[in-house]
Amino acid sequence: MSRKRTKSNEAIINQRKIGQRIREEREKLGLSRAELAEIVELSDYYVGQLERGERQMSLPVLLRISACLHISLDYLVLGTQSYGKYPNAAENTQPYESERKLKEAEIQQLLDRCSVTELELLKKLIKTLLPNLRQNSMLD
Repeated sequence: MSRKRTKSNEAIINQRKIGQRIREEREKLGLSRAELAEIVELSDYYVGQLERGERQMSLPVLLRISACLHISLDYLVLGTQSYGKYPNAAENTQPYESERKLKEAEIQQLLDRCSVTELELLKKLIKTLLPNLRQNSMLD
Protein backbone atom coordinates (compact mmCIF):
# COMPACT_ATOMS: atom_id res chain seq x y z
CA MET A 1 0.00 0.00 0.00
CA SER A 2 2.73 2.48 0.88
CA ARG A 3 4.48 1.60 -2.37
CA LYS A 4 1.40 2.61 -4.41
CA ARG A 5 1.09 5.82 -2.44
CA THR A 6 4.73 6.72 -3.16
CA LYS A 7 4.27 6.10 -6.89
CA SER A 8 1.11 8.19 -6.88
CA ASN A 9 2.87 11.08 -5.13
CA GLU A 10 5.77 10.91 -7.57
CA ALA A 11 3.31 11.26 -10.44
CA ILE A 12 1.84 14.39 -8.85
CA ILE A 13 5.05 15.98 -7.55
CA ASN A 14 7.66 16.09 -10.28
CA GLN A 15 10.94 17.31 -8.79
CA ARG A 16 12.44 18.13 -12.19
CA LYS A 17 9.52 20.34 -13.14
CA ILE A 18 9.64 22.07 -9.76
CA GLY A 19 13.35 22.67 -10.35
CA GLN A 20 12.67 24.03 -13.83
CA ARG A 21 10.08 26.45 -12.43
CA ILE A 22 12.52 27.59 -9.72
CA ARG A 23 15.23 28.23 -12.33
CA GLU A 24 12.85 30.03 -14.73
CA GLU A 25 11.43 32.29 -12.03
CA ARG A 26 14.89 33.00 -10.58
CA GLU A 27 16.11 34.01 -14.02
CA LYS A 28 13.03 36.22 -14.59
CA LEU A 29 14.01 38.14 -11.46
CA GLY A 30 17.59 38.42 -12.68
CA LEU A 31 18.93 36.54 -9.66
CA SER A 32 21.96 34.29 -9.84
CA ARG A 33 21.79 30.90 -8.17
CA ALA A 34 24.15 32.21 -5.48
CA GLU A 35 21.94 35.25 -4.83
CA LEU A 36 18.83 33.08 -4.48
CA ALA A 37 20.71 30.74 -2.16
CA GLU A 38 21.83 33.65 0.01
CA ILE A 39 18.32 35.13 0.24
CA VAL A 40 16.69 31.81 1.22
CA GLU A 41 19.63 30.86 3.46
CA LEU A 42 20.65 27.71 1.57
CA SER A 43 23.89 26.65 -0.08
CA ASP A 44 24.42 27.36 -3.75
CA TYR A 45 25.07 23.64 -4.26
CA TYR A 46 21.72 22.67 -2.67
CA VAL A 47 19.82 25.19 -4.80
CA GLY A 48 21.51 23.69 -7.87
CA GLN A 49 20.35 20.24 -6.81
CA LEU A 50 16.80 21.55 -6.39
CA GLU A 51 16.87 23.21 -9.81
CA ARG A 52 18.02 19.95 -11.41
CA GLY A 53 15.30 18.00 -9.57
CA GLU A 54 17.84 15.91 -7.69
CA ARG A 55 16.58 16.76 -4.19
CA GLN A 56 13.26 17.11 -2.41
CA MET A 57 12.84 20.17 -0.27
CA SER A 58 11.17 20.54 3.11
CA LEU A 59 8.04 22.63 3.53
CA PRO A 60 9.92 25.56 5.14
CA VAL A 61 12.36 25.62 2.20
CA LEU A 62 9.45 25.41 -0.26
CA LEU A 63 7.82 28.40 1.46
CA ARG A 64 11.02 30.47 1.47
CA ILE A 65 11.66 29.81 -2.22
CA SER A 66 8.09 30.55 -3.30
CA ALA A 67 8.11 33.78 -1.27
CA CYS A 68 11.47 34.84 -2.65
CA LEU A 69 10.42 34.18 -6.24
CA HIS A 70 6.95 35.72 -5.77
CA ILE A 71 5.11 32.61 -6.91
CA SER A 72 2.34 30.59 -5.32
CA LEU A 73 2.94 27.15 -3.88
CA ASP A 74 0.39 25.81 -6.40
CA TYR A 75 2.46 27.09 -9.26
CA LEU A 76 5.78 25.99 -7.78
CA VAL A 77 4.67 22.44 -6.99
CA LEU A 78 2.02 21.74 -9.63
CA GLY A 79 2.60 24.35 -12.32
CA THR A 80 -0.94 25.75 -11.91
CA GLN A 81 -2.77 28.50 -10.10
CA SER A 82 -5.47 26.49 -8.33
CA TYR A 83 -7.16 29.41 -6.61
CA GLY A 84 -8.75 30.45 -9.92
CA LYS A 85 -10.63 27.14 -10.09
CA TYR A 86 -12.72 27.77 -6.99
CA PRO A 87 -16.13 29.35 -7.62
CA ASN A 88 -15.91 32.03 -4.92
CA ALA A 89 -12.33 33.05 -5.66
CA ALA A 90 -13.34 36.16 -7.62
CA GLU A 91 -15.68 37.32 -4.86
CA ASN A 92 -13.03 36.81 -2.18
CA THR A 93 -10.28 38.69 -4.02
CA GLN A 94 -12.32 41.67 -5.23
CA PRO A 95 -11.78 43.94 -2.15
CA TYR A 96 -8.06 43.25 -2.24
CA GLU A 97 -7.84 44.02 -5.95
CA SER A 98 -9.38 47.50 -5.52
CA GLU A 99 -7.00 48.22 -2.62
CA ARG A 100 -4.13 46.97 -4.76
CA LYS A 101 -5.11 49.27 -7.64
CA LEU A 102 -5.09 52.27 -5.30
CA LYS A 103 -1.61 51.35 -4.05
CA GLU A 104 -0.37 50.82 -7.62
CA ALA A 105 -1.70 54.24 -8.67
CA GLU A 106 0.03 55.89 -5.71
CA ILE A 107 3.32 54.15 -6.55
CA GLN A 108 2.94 55.09 -10.23
CA GLN A 109 2.55 58.76 -9.28
CA LEU A 110 5.80 58.59 -7.34
CA LEU A 111 7.58 56.80 -10.18
CA ASP A 112 6.40 59.39 -12.69
CA ARG A 113 8.46 61.99 -10.80
CA CYS A 114 11.71 59.96 -11.03
CA SER A 115 14.56 60.35 -13.48
CA VAL A 116 15.81 57.37 -15.52
CA THR A 117 18.77 57.00 -13.15
CA GLU A 118 16.47 57.03 -10.12
CA LEU A 119 14.20 54.45 -11.75
CA GLU A 120 17.16 52.14 -12.38
CA LEU A 121 18.23 52.45 -8.75
CA LEU A 122 14.67 51.76 -7.56
CA LYS A 123 14.49 48.70 -9.80
CA LYS A 124 17.66 47.31 -8.24
CA LEU A 125 16.38 48.06 -4.74
CA ILE A 126 13.06 46.36 -5.40
CA LYS A 127 14.77 43.27 -6.80
CA THR A 128 16.90 43.12 -3.67
CA LEU A 129 14.27 43.93 -1.05
CA LEU A 130 11.11 42.27 -2.32
CA PRO A 131 12.23 38.66 -1.93
CA ASN A 132 13.24 39.37 1.68
CA LEU A 133 9.98 41.16 2.43
CA ARG A 134 7.94 38.27 1.00
CA GLN A 135 10.02 35.70 2.83
CA ASN A 136 9.69 37.45 6.19
CA SER A 137 5.94 38.04 5.86
CA MET A 138 5.20 34.39 4.92
CA LEU A 139 7.22 32.87 7.72
CA ASP A 140 6.00 35.14 10.56
